[in-house]
Amino acid sequence: QVQLVESGGGLVQAGSSLRLNCVASGRTSSAYAMAWFRQAPGKEREFVAGISWNGGTTYSAESVKGRFTISRAYAQNTVYLQMNKLNTEDTAVYYCAAVPGGWAPQRETEYPYWGQGTQVTVSS
Repeated sequence: QVQLVESGGGLVQAGSSLRLNCVASGRTSSAYAMAWFRQAPGKEREFVAGISWNGGTTYSAESVKGRFTISRAYAQNTVYLQMNKLNTEDTAVYYCAAVPGGWAPQRETEYPYWGQGTQVTVSS
């Protein structure tokens, strides 16, 4: 079992930056790929960014490419999502997810472990 706890969300103005953190605990000795998803009000949860187990490969959704960066501190069992140039469409609950293995898929159904989510609200 792996437990994930997100932090770093909040209320910010458009154009601002935030960094989300996700700390993993439990069976972290195994290799896990990690990802961030988000769910806006009235919408389905969507993939935001993923990172391989060793941090060597990352992938971002087109909607955030060039603005959001995913990274991980493997020794600290922590994954980050640096979000720059936030706009109102980025308002959502952001979730951290983990899957055993090397690469982070984009389909949420492939992730067995999820955090509780952290709210990000961007005002205009």
